[in-house]
Amino acid sequence: MFSWKTLRRNKTVKYGVPMLLLVIGGSFGLREFTQIRYDAQKIKKRLDPSLEAKVNPEKQAVILEEEYEKLKEIHLDEWKNIRGPRPWEDSREYQEQQRSNLSKTH
Repeated sequence: MFSWKTLRRNKTVKYGVPMLLLVIGGSFGLREFTQIRYDAQKIKKRLDPSLEAKVNPEKQAVILEEEYEKLKEIHLDEWKNIRGPRPWEDSREYQEQQRSNLSKTH
């Protein structure tokens, strides 16, 4: 049989086995660490909207009726689309031209 001295000299045992243990053990270790991250994301997503509004007051839920009332107040009939300047056009000159055209129509 092999003696301990022979096994210590063998390059496969000396370098290969620790390398395999490192690779296989590292993959299991990384799986555990990444699983913690995904579990934390799941817990964060599970918050009840009413509880989330209490926890994060700046991220309160938008009520559809309130947004509809805000849109009703805006006069969309008076809105005019003004295109921005092209790369070869002078932006200040073009903006002044658009403003003057806009003020002439109103």
